Amino acid sequence: MRAWPAPTVPSLEHLGSAPAVRLHDTAARELRTVEPVDGPARMYVCGITPYDATHIGHAATYLAFDLLNRAWRDAGHEVRYVQNVTDVDDPLLERADRDGEDWRALADREIERFRGDCEALRILPPDAYVGVVESVDVVVEMVEELQRAGHAYEVDGDWYFSVRSDPAFGSIGHYSEDEMLRLSAERGGDNDRPGKKDPLDCLLWRAERPGEPAWPSPLGPGRPGWHIECSAIATAHLGDRIDVQGGGSDLVFPHHEMSASEAQAARPGSTFARSYVHGGMVAYEGAKMSKSLGNLVFVSRLRGSGVDPALVRLAIIAHHYRSDWEWTDADLAHAEERLATWRRALPTAGLEDATRLATDVRAALADDLDAPRALALVDAWAAGPPGDGSGTGLVRDLVDARLGVSL
Repeated sequence: MRAWPAPTVPSLEHLGSAPAVRLHDTAARELRTVEPVDGPARMYVCGITPYDATHIGHAATYLAFDLLNRAWRDAGHEVRYVQNVTDVDDPLLERADRDGEDWRALADREIERFRGDCEALRILPPDAYVGVVESVDVVVEMVEELQRAGHAYEVDGDWYFSVRSDPAFGSIGHYSEDEMLRLSAERGGDNDRPGKKDPLDCLLWRAERPGEPAWPSPLGPGRPGWHIECSAIATAHLGDRIDVQGGGSDLVFPHHEMSASEAQAARPGSTFARSYVHGGMVAYEGAKMSKSLGNLVFVSRLRGSGVDPALVRLAIIAHHYRSDWEWTDADLAHAEERLATWRRALPTAGLEDATRLATDVRAALADDLDAPRALALVDAWAAGPPGDGSGTGLVRDLVDARLGVSL
């Protein structure tokens, strides 16, 4: 599956390498340095289910990991970034059925909208943008690995993963048993299904149902479960060592917990990811922005109404990626004023002030991607006394390379 065109990112090599990035690791429950051990920095970020894309909550997640991608590159690392697309799943099929539309046409349309939004927001594209439909074979291979190891079992033609077969199960979110059961039930689990060995065991392969898409396989005709798609796609494209597994905080359990355990059980001795990094949730009108509630603010609609995508980007990264926050019209107004101020100050940037600004902005973003502090540093520079213009190019390149905003 194709991604979207990459924006040109200015090089800051003449300043030397940026500092190593420290991020909050959900599993470790602390800040950790996220540096590749060898080879490229490898990042897997869970993608959209394309039946309604892209709202501000989605954009906040992908902008957070775009900041990490840029930070790694500025620190001198090659980056290998993979993102999936859940282009066949229950919510997509249900929406298509509700609207009387072919599910493939719905997915194609929303994926294309997502591409356009990401390009407009100047998000660096993944090196591999991978759909489930094109990955059925690798999913089947991993399910067969789990079968051979004795970690999968059948219930009426469906195949389930025994979560307790991974000794590390539960170590990402650190939830209690009751909390895991509650979250599983709320987020697509079938805890009460007769025949399951453990209420938390998750679906690997869903046998064909009337009217649903299915693919032939040694498991019988059917389609992948939710969690196994990421287990299989991530390991197929990144191997057994991922530096950062990323997504929104609503994916900690069950999705990231299950995906990691499946991959680790299939390949004993492996560790799915060295760090698990999660962004906060975005609310609107007093509740978490979600498709089920319908309280969504869409990037495409903002763009369609004439809003500069740079303002959307600035409005989102003004909030720390791990914080929960609420979108309001004031976010865009503040971003518009901020961008105008920066652009007015740009022609008079002095080289000494610009160099100091670059050092400070790089340090802020190395500290758990503290974009709000980085923006405040640029604000302070713009409010300072004018220089001779010798630093104009450096400030322009800095804001573009590290914050993704073109001045």
